[in-house]
Amino acid sequence: MAREPIGVILLNMGGPDTLADVEPFLFELFSDRRIIRLSPFPFLQKFIARRIAGKRAPKSQAAYALIGGGSPQKRLTAEQGDALAGTLASSGSFTVKVAMRYWSPRADATLQEFAAAGVRRLVALSLYPHYSKATGGSSLKDLRRAIAESAHPFELVEIASWPTESRYVDCLVDDIKAGLAALPANSKTVVVYSAHSLPVKFIEEGDPYLDQIKETIAAVEAKTGVAGRLCFQSRSGPVRWLAPSTPEMLATLAAEGAQDLLVVPISFVSDHVETLYEIDILYRRQAEALGMRLQRTPGLNARPNFIAVLQALVLAVCRKRNWLAD
Repeated sequence: MAREPIGVILLNMGGPDTLADVEPFLFELFSDRRIIRLSPFPFLQKFIARRIAGKRAPKSQAAYALIGGGSPQKRLTAEQGDALAGTLASSGSFTVKVAMRYWSPRADATLQEFAAAGVRRLVALSLYPHYSKATGGSSLKDLRRAIAESAHPFELVEIASWPTESRYVDCLVDDIKAGLAALPANSKTVVVYSAHSLPVKFIEEGDPYLDQIKETIAAVEAKTGVAGRLCFQSRSGPVRWLAPSTPEMLATLAAEGAQDLLVVPISFVSDHVETLYEIDILYRRQAEALGMRLQRTPGLNARPNFIAVLQALVLAVCRKRNWLAD
């Protein structure tokens, strides 16, 4: 059992709850200079971010309208937290809460709840399996800021990435095997790993994201025996992004004679606009126009085998810190 209460804070990006939230969400997103520097001058970042958010909001609202009028990420992350709390209950006194980087609940508010509950020991678990300064790194930096500004004596341990955690790899392996089994045996089928894109500059500056994506894929393919193709989605802005893009990959595979595509959203652990709209609607339409059929492996969301991944990660760091009784 735990020696004293332990808080677990699940870190994710967040998304607009309603169509009216889209523009303010985009403003928060583009205001973060860790994602993209909109100007050499920091004081201009928010000014430019507001203009970009206003310009892009209508197109983004149209996409969110097609998936229910908002992002399900907050709900799904809360479900992950509730399920995780249930699995941790037998190991000690755990409280699991959520903090979103660009939407509510923010880290400051979540920390206040932990402090009010008398929680001092805190496990920050990034829900980005692969570390980038623009994703998990930004969330962790914001959490550290909030802790520094808090009067509460939190003791923090971070789980920044987990690209080859064995249970996580097994989740992907099981989904790929099931997806391939559901497709015609005589089809020219290709497994496509679609990851969230990043500016190439980040990788050139030492960001481990791409290497960790490749580590995950290597671990998966060692068990499936099926080689896949890696591509990148969700890029925006006038910078050089990781290539090929997912639309470019679809065009290439069509030219190569592919018939069925099994798309694996490799860097996402819950469904949101990138899976529900980009893959399920936008890329599926493109594939069909190119004469191919596109299927996607299901979101990990709060499925028991994925919650077991989060449970193992949390318990491992707690044992390392000697936070659990023998």
